Amino acid sequence: MARLLHHPLDPSARLARLMLAEYGVPVDLEEIKPWLRQPEFLEINPAATVPILLDNAEPPVVGPLAVILNIEERFAPTSVAGLVPALSAERAEMWRMFEWVLGKLNDEVTRYVLEEKIVKRDRQGGTPDPAVLRIAKANLTEHMHYFTWLCATRSWLAGDNMTLADFALAAHLSTLDYLGDIDWEKAGETRDWYSRIKSRPAFRTLLNDRVVGMPPHRGYADLDF
Repeated sequence: MARLLHHPLDPSARLARLMLAEYGVPVDLEEIKPWLRQPEFLEINPAATVPILLDNAEPPVVGPLAVILNIEERFAPTSVAGLVPALSAERAEMWRMFEWVLGKLNDEVTRYVLEEKIVKRDRQGGTPDPAVLRIAKANLTEHMHYFTWLCATRSWLAGDNMTLADFALAAHLSTLDYLGDIDWEKAGETRDWYSRIKSRPAFRTLLNDRVVGMPPHRGYADLDF
């Protein structure tokens, strides 16, 4: 069985886990704190990032994009549509939204929240910087306005069908939701969209995640939130 090196709250690792679960691929999960930069981990990935997919029959697959594409190429069903649309116009919009989430949302919100609330816990004397968290919260508000507009005008994030972009956004929002950074009362149609995707069987493994010493925010695991 393949192994996935991950951190429970790393959104890219969560995306890989969602894909594997959606495609019915069993995998052993091995938790890593990449910011500790342990030598044996750096031998696999000098960039010290997750996810990493390990399979005895294959070389290590390192980094978010490589792992995501590897999963799609190896395990996406051929009889029905996978998470990447067949039509070029739909695929282009999916990749636009995918890049928005993994690039813009991550760079303006998620990585700062994780740094302040998770990574600093492992640093002596490290405490969250309220100023950084305020900026991340303000940025998140603007992103949520955009996602709400999209969800009000489309069935799914990139169009009429659920795609990889939906899983990418769900991975990020689930991380932020675990940490209590999303006000669902003000999320409008984004809340309805998240409720639909949160109810998928593939999401169950994420809802069972727990970080030692940091329980999830109230309602994180509830389907009716």
